[in-house]
Amino acid sequence: MYTDGSAKGNPGPGGFGTILRYGRHEKELSGGFRRTTNNRMELMAVIAGLEAMTKEGLDITIYTDSKYVCEAIEKRWIYGWMQKSFAGKKNADLWMRLMRSYARHKVKFIWIKGHAGHPENERCDALAQATADLPNLPPDTGYENQQQSGLGLD
Repeated sequence: MYTDGSAKGNPGPGGFGTILRYGRHEKELSGGFRRTTNNRMELMAVIAGLEAMTKEGLDITIYTDSKYVCEAIEKRWIYGWMQKSFAGKKNADLWMRLMRSYARHKVKFIWIKGHAGHPENERCDALAQATADLPNLPPDTGYENQQQSGLGLD
C-alpha cells in the first residue's frame, strides 16, 4: 500500500490518495474534506487502504512519506497514547479508527521521502491534490467537532 495526504492551507481543503497493490492487481482510492489538516489526511490515506481490505490477517507493507504516521506506529508511541486515552493528543478519532483496522492485519510501515520522484508516492500525492481541489467536499466532522470543543488540531 502507498499513501499520501494533503491539505491546502493546513487547515484547509484536504485530500488523500492510496494505492493498493497485490500482484498484478492495483486499486486507487481517494477522498477529501472541505476543512481539515495534512496530518488528518495522511491518517485517512492509511485508514482508507486498511478498511478496503476484505480479508483479515494479511501481511501489509505501507509506504508513506508521513513521519507522523510511520513513527507513531513503528516506534510504538501509539500504545502509550492509547493507554492514556489519547490525553492531549490530536486526531484521536482517526488514530482509534486506524488502530481498529491495523489490529486485523500484520502491518509494517516504511517511510519514504516525499516529493522525491517515487512513482507511487507521486501518484498518491496527485490523487490527494486533485481531490482537495474538488467542489462541495464533505465536512471532516472529527476535525470540526474538535475545533468547536477547543481541543485544536494541527
